Amino acid sequence: MAAVARAAAAVGLAVVVVATVARAQSPGTPLRIVSTSPSITETLFALGLGDRVVGVSQYCRFPPEVLKLPKVGSFLHPDPERIVALRPDLVVVHRTAGDLAGRLSTMHVRAVEVDEGTMASVFDAVRQIAVAAGVPARGEALVADIQRRLDGVARSAAAGPRPSVLFIIGRRPGTLADLVAVGPHAYLDALIGIAGGRNVLETEGLPEYPRISMETVLRLDPDIIVDTVDMGDTKAERLARQTINQRLWAAYPGLRAVQSNRVYADTADALVVPGPRIIDAAEWVAAHIRPRR
Repeated sequence: MAAVARAAAAVGLAVVVVATVARAQSPGTPLRIVSTSPSITETLFALGLGDRVVGVSQYCRFPPEVLKLPKVGSFLHPDPERIVALRPDLVVVHRTAGDLAGRLSTMHVRAVEVDEGTMASVFDAVRQIAVAAGVPARGEALVADIQRRLDGVARSAAAGPRPSVLFIIGRRPGTLADLVAVGPHAYLDALIGIAGGRNVLETEGLPEYPRISMETVLRLDPDIIVDTVDMGDTKAERLARQTINQRLWAAYPGLRAVQSNRVYADTADALVVPGPRIIDAAEWVAAHIRPRR
């Protein structure tokens, strides 16, 4: 009995060290895990814990087997009752989900909070989830592999020019109004740098995702424009929308990106999920930034 108590205390200490929030902790290795966001789900599967996942958010799509798992609400509004009904011994949530961890604690369910939205938080979340699930070595190995592959992308891009890039992630569908772009310190801003580009909006004082006008776009006149908006969910929809969205930009022939045919109306699922597939997102961005041969 004393040995079991010491082991439980050691697990609790490890969780505190990595700055997770764990309430109503249960001893031992969790065997029934609930995820509340796509990035958490993808991290659990990348750590080899997919067979322990018993519930996911309604937006989780990767890997494909998660489509058959019970859904516990959206990323911002997980449903505590649905979560508890799945009898989890570990729930992983984001800090942006309000006090979900506290609510689960009152129901005697262990919850671990992780940050999201930045490059650093991707690595922190991998380590935190791995420790909470009892597989810390897997977490370190996964972080090392992702970092190694990102370094490879950066090395490949280092020798070439660094074109200016405008990355659009929001706008009024069918128009070039109400533009939302990638600003400084954002997750996608880091990917642009790794992929060999220079974010044209990497200016101190701007928010991570500033709203800009077409007048600003014309003034900045980037070398490359990546427009990920209004592309549809399926491959067929995206192919159909690609030409339509590129025509919106063709109405501004004075733009350098339009003149050089470097406006890319395109998207990839990995772009919006800051998790282990960050390497796929970096390679996708690099493929659009690297000079065409």
